[in-house]
Amino acid sequence: MTIERSEPGTTADERTMLEGWLKYHRDTLAWKCEGLTDEQLRTASVEPSTLSLMGLVRHMAEVERGWFRKVMADEQAGPIYYTDEDPDGEFHLTEADTWAEAYATWQAEIEVANEYAARFTLDDVSVGKHRRTGERFNLRWIYTHMIEEYARHNGHADLLRERIDGNTGD
Repeated sequence: MTIERSEPGTTADERTMLEGWLKYHRDTLAWKCEGLTDEQLRTASVEPSTLSLMGLVRHMAEVERGWFRKVMADEQAGPIYYTDEDPDGEFHLTEADTWAEAYATWQAEIEVANEYAARFTLDDVSVGKHRRTGERFNLRWIYTHMIEEYARHNGHADLLRERIDGNTGD
């Protein structure tokens, strides 16, 4: 698999631009993971951190689910990897955790997120509320937040990938 990334057009309308940048950052995380073994993808940054590329992908599956299914659409979707007892469970990997599963789960959450987002305008306010704050958000805010979330974690992915095999890049 070769990840193709492209930035949105410089004169695109707002929604196209937001969706384009979100796709770009989703593709960037996949690109950072490309060509690595399960063992490499489970490799943590430095002790005591459990941060790994596979953990980041699992985390973003949870984030996609949280913002689009739970907040935007008010779907009663439970967590994928974390529990009340292990709120950072997506980062706690074992030898049994595979890239195939993590990637498929993440892509499935992205597909559902895209389907749900298509139902709303940028100004539409979420049906659900944030689980901790009780706030509602418009889709524009959620898109912007998701771009920020991916961009931040893609910075982590840059460092993780460089640690694993020396590959760097934007």
